[in-house]
Amino acid sequence: MDFFGTIMAPFKWLVSIIMIGFHDGLSAIGMPAANGWTWTLSIIGLVLVIRAALIPVFVKQIKAQRGMQLLQPDLKKLQDKYKGKTDQLSRQAMAQEQMAMYKKHGTNPFSACLPMLIQMPFFFALFQVLSGITAARQTGAGIGAMSHEQVVQFDESSIFGAPLSASLLHGGGGNQVAVWILSIIMILAMTASQFITQKQIMAKNMSEEAMASPFMRQQKMMLYILPLVFGVGGINFPIGVLIYWTTTNLWTMGQQFFVIRRMPTPGSPAAKALAERRAAKGLPALSVLTGKRDEAADTAGSSAVEIKGQRVQPQRKNRKKK
Repeated sequence: MDFFGTIMAPFKWLVSIIMIGFHDGLSAIGMPAANGWTWTLSIIGLVLVIRAALIPVFVKQIKAQRGMQLLQPDLKKLQDKYKGKTDQLSRQAMAQEQMAMYKKHGTNPFSACLPMLIQMPFFFALFQVLSGITAARQTGAGIGAMSHEQVVQFDESSIFGAPLSASLLHGGGGNQVAVWILSIIMILAMTASQFITQKQIMAKNMSEEAMASPFMRQQKMMLYILPLVFGVGGINFPIGVLIYWTTTNLWTMGQQFFVIRRMPTPGSPAAKALAERRAAKGLPALSVLTGKRDEAADTAGSSAVEIKGQRVQPQRKNRKKK
């Protein structure tokens, strides 16, 4: 086993164990063990387990993104300070001040990629499991925690006539037309869901300062590059992997929608929309950083009520001195 295979072995076992757990549970309630939909739901169950476990990381990612967006004005000032200075000392000083700024505010530009980086080993592990199904069946071996019998069941399972272990580029048995059609549909769904998720962040959850920052230009590039990379790579992904990645994209889309609607970035269109909704309902303002009621607004509101409801005392007229 090579070095990469040694690193991936525990992830392959974990991925296959979770899939087998869902598969056995679904089989116990009456679903056929060798049916493609049983294994498809097992893959979706794998997504749910992994993404639920990553919720604390997602919360940390949101805080880091929020901090990065709020730092954009200060970062711009720092860039203006060292504008035109290309010597080594100036570059080093700028990098040190920038890192000190990140440390002070508890954020960094790499935190936004953390959930994806954590998911990648599981993604590659699932890719190796599904890609090795046919070979494992031919050699009479298992793969990961899957027994040879379960390998055979998976290899014989299909949805709409397309085996879950088949891919657009390499085929894999079954109805080839069904494999092509389903693979293309899943690749389009995977790339579209990823694009929409990033697009809704940029369109609704970024302030004007963040939109004008150099960091935003990088984000715009990634908006188009990442879906393109996954779209091109998708021709090599087994259908089961495409189901996994599309499902995780849909989960991310739902999470982002909830966060943008309930805890938007200050100064963003979503924050203004939230303020308008609460004002229309007569509710106090929320702190968009914490999602809690704005105590200052509540205090001001209660003071106003007290003043409004307070009985006005009659003023005593000053008597003229004799």
